Amino acid sequence: MSLPVLLVLEADPPPRLGSLTGRADVRYADAGSLARALPGADALLVWDFTSDAVRLAWPGRGPRPRWVHTPSAGVDRLLCPEFSASDTVLTNARGIFEQPIAEYVAALVLTMAKDLPGTLELQRQRRWQHRESLPVAGSRAVVAGAGPIGLAIARTLRALGLEVAVTGRSARTGVHGADELDGLLARADWVVCAAPLTDATRGMFGARRFSLMRPTARFVNVGRGALVVEEELVSALAGRRIAGAALDVFEEEPLGPDSPLWDVPGLILSPHMSGDTVGWRDRLGEQFVELFDLWSAGKPLPNVVDKKRGYVPSHDSQDSHDPPDSHGS
Repeated sequence: MSLPVLLVLEADPPPRLGSLTGRADVRYADAGSLARALPGADALLVWDFTSDAVRLAWPGRGPRPRWVHTPSAGVDRLLCPEFSASDTVLTNARGIFEQPIAEYVAALVLTMAKDLPGTLELQRQRRWQHRESLPVAGSRAVVAGAGPIGLAIARTLRALGLEVAVTGRSARTGVHGADELDGLLARADWVVCAAPLTDATRGMFGARRFSLMRPTARFVNVGRGALVVEEELVSALAGRRIAGAALDVFEEEPLGPDSPLWDVPGLILSPHMSGDTVGWRDRLGEQFVELFDLWSAGKPLPNVVDKKRGYVPSHDSQDSHDPPDSHGS
């Protein structure tokens, strides 16, 4: 009996798949060779989850893998109409990034509330300048995105004493509907975007929503760059319509050295790293091997993405249409 062919879209460092020796015919492809290799594969591991190669190669001729796994939460870089309409099962890395991202958001909230950038700059200047910082406990946060990442962010911020409201596509116990987001923004001190990128959410934070926020409010995006209209965020910061912001994701990545975002006052930038803690690649590899064991045994897979919607439905909610959050790690 022949071994199933596992095709890996390679990236450096490669995944550790030694435990699959004798159980899979592991082959590797890069962006240039993926289209030629797809017809011969039973399964595809998109180890290079920052690549658009799958979306570009999928519409070609020949059979396609029965299962595709991406070691990321977001799947927007993979999907094309042909893939979405296929019978191929798509799974993601749900369960890996939730708490690291929640901790990162909490760190950003504390950083801005306590003006740590100002403290470090004054230290660099050897200046002793006493200031007052903002209290965190008792302040209000809104988290846009009611999936595992958004809920983990809410739990972590509540542990710091914040009052947190979470919004999803539709209302359920403990979650506000999308139609309530605008009203919640007007009362929030912190606004965190952790939504998936879909046709409905693209550009969801632009001039209109920034105008609804308080001038003392601060904004954080750990979802997808295209959820935010960046030039309108810059305008809101320059016009002091909001007090500050932090971006971990961007419309185009990596952010080029000539990008004007680097010099925007009140804006903290990080290179799409909120979910990446020491050992994260090993955890992703271990998760994939566990899924491979289930798939090869013909058992149901967890983390199955609804390709029409672009996310894993929240089956534990009253409304399984509520999208989880998305992260590109």
